[in-house]
Formats: sequence, C-alpha cells, structure tokens
Amino acid sequence: MNRKFFIDPFIFSSILTLCFFGLFILYSASQGNTTLIIKQSVFGIIGVLLFFIISQPDPDLYRRFAPLVLIIAMALSLVAYFFGPEINGAKRWIKVASFSFQPSELLKLSLPLFLAAFLHDKKLPISLKETLISLFIIIICFLIVSSQPDLGTALIIGAAGLFVLFLAGLSWVFIGTSFAAMIICSPYIWNNLLEPFQKARIATLLNPDADPTGSGWNIMQSKIAIGSGGLSGKGYGQGSQTHLDFLPETQTDFIFSVLAEELGFIGVLILAFIYIFIILRCFYLAVNARDRFCRLVIGGFLFTFALNVTINLCMVVGLVPVVGMPLPFLSQGGTSLLSIFIMFGIITSMATHKHLLQK
Repeated sequence: MNRKFFIDPFIFSSILTLCFFGLFILYSASQGNTTLIIKQSVFGIIGVLLFFIISQPDPDLYRRFAPLVLIIAMALSLVAYFFGPEINGAKRWIKVASFSFQPSELLKLSLPLFLAAFLHDKKLPISLKETLISLFIIIICFLIVSSQPDLGTALIIGAAGLFVLFLAGLSWVFIGTSFAAMIICSPYIWNNLLEPFQKARIATLLNPDADPTGSGWNIMQSKIAIGSGGLSGKGYGQGSQTHLDFLPETQTDFIFSVLAEELGFIGVLILAFIYIFIILRCFYLAVNARDRFCRLVIGGFLFTFALNVTINLCMVVGLVPVVGMPLPFLSQGGTSLLSIFIMFGIITSMATHKHLLQK
C-alpha cells in the first residue's frame, strides 16, 4: 500500500516564496556579501528538508515527546547561559566547532507544544491547579531566556505560552485578576527587574529626539529609510541609508527598513500580503484541525509567528522598544530560520493528519 505524503501546498509555497524573497533582500542589505547568502541558502535547504521530515509523523508522536523536548530545550538554554560564549554582552549561543546555535529558538517551539500536550484533555475551564502549573513553567522559561539576556525572545516565549493557556480555557476571572496585578506591580518591575539598557530603550521609544546621535540613532535612521522609499522605492541596491551605513543592523533587526527604502510601499505590500496569507491559512488549519491538541499547537505557533512579525515591524517604525527581534524568513540567522521551518513542519503535521481521530 502506498504511503500518503503529508503536505499543505499553500503553507509550503508561501514560506518558500518568503525564503527566496528574504535572500533577495538580504543580498542588498549585506551589500553583496555572497558568503553570507550562500550560508543562509544552506540553512534554507536544511530547513526545507527538516520541514518535510517533521511534517510526516502523526501528531500523537509530538504529544508523547513534548515533555522531553521541553526539558532538553531548557537544559540547552541553561548550558548556553553558563558555558556559552559571550557575544555583545549576551550568552545565548552554544558553539560546537564552527557551528553555533541559539537554544532559546527551540524553547520557543517546545513550550507551546508542551502546554498543548498538557492541557488538551483537561475540562473547561481549566482548574486553578492546572493554571498554576502552566504559569510556573512559562515563568521558568521566561526567566531562563531573559537572563541571557534576550528580552525579545523571552517576551515571545512568555506570550506564546499564555496564549496557549488562554486557548485551553483559562478563566476570564483569572485573566482580569492577573492583568490588574501586573498593573499594580509595574513600578516594582521597572525599578527592580529591568536592566539599565532596557530602561534606556523604553525612554528612547518615548522620545527618540532626546539623543539623536546616541540611543535614538537606530530608530531615527530606520524611519528615514522607510519614509524615503515612497511608492516604488529608490531601486534595488540603491538605498542610501543602507549602503552609506547610516542604517544599523541591516541584515538582522532592521532588514525591513532596507526593503521599504529600496522597494517602497509596493515591496512592503507584497511582503505584508504573504505574511497575512500565511497567518490566515494557519488560522483556517487550526479551526479545521482534527482534535483539541492540534488546534492548540497550531494556534500557539500561529500566535508566535504573528507576534514575531508584529514586534519587528513595530520596532523598526518606533512603536515598541528595540528588543533585538529578527523578521521571520528575511533576517540573517541560521538557527532562527531552521526553527521557523520546524514550526511550520509541525503545523503541517497537525493540519494534514486527519485520518486518525482523537479517542
């Protein structure tokens, strides 16, 4: 009997298009660095292979091994913090020979997967005990990543975990109480939990003109680049902010600014259309998934992806503080690219295996 091949052509064609589009923009953002493009392309090829491999197993396999994957991700994140190399004041990576990877990207995937496995068969609304256990795990994961420090990824991880908790049936009374408690505790969080550079980023967000050549430089140059693109842009490879080195981190955090400057509003619309299509397709797959576990996983990953995109776009236009958040499929970064392919491979598995219904 021929074995069925599980694939969602809409998801696969969309993310592959984004991957090629990302290489196209990255070549200009890196000012023609072919070595970087080749390296990113290799990661893209590996990502496609992982996508096909990971999309084939039945979702029950991911449900059974979700706790183990979370434990491994947490352990690797701690190894990176205690033994990893320090780069720009952060210890987020594990380096093996010439290869380095960021374990927090695995944590970004494993936490929603674990919470979905833990909560999928619980009665609605979920009990206080189940809520507190879930919150404890979310807080531990958040603290591990934020201490590296990597506040942007930590916020994504925490928010994704909370969203899965919400989808699983979190009580609205608990949500309201928690929100009120967070408001009350905000002065303590500001004075005791935020690092000085994080406070500086928030202050810069509120008034970037206060230090235009210092902390406000990145946002101001990004806004200039985006605004100067106009309708059709200055032309591919012709962005003055990019190629005269006014715009910082063009290959990572601010690659959207490169796109907007060189391809203009038309290029931004093309990118937005692809992102929105992927998000709507995932929403459709979540609604039509075979069981609650699959819906929770797809919903959690969809929220993770959408929040990642939203934070980066809001960051480069000055709506949120700069937190070091790459733009999915466009920004340079092998670990980030592989984790996104793995994420959509799992989404595909959850969406296409409908022949075995939950008992």
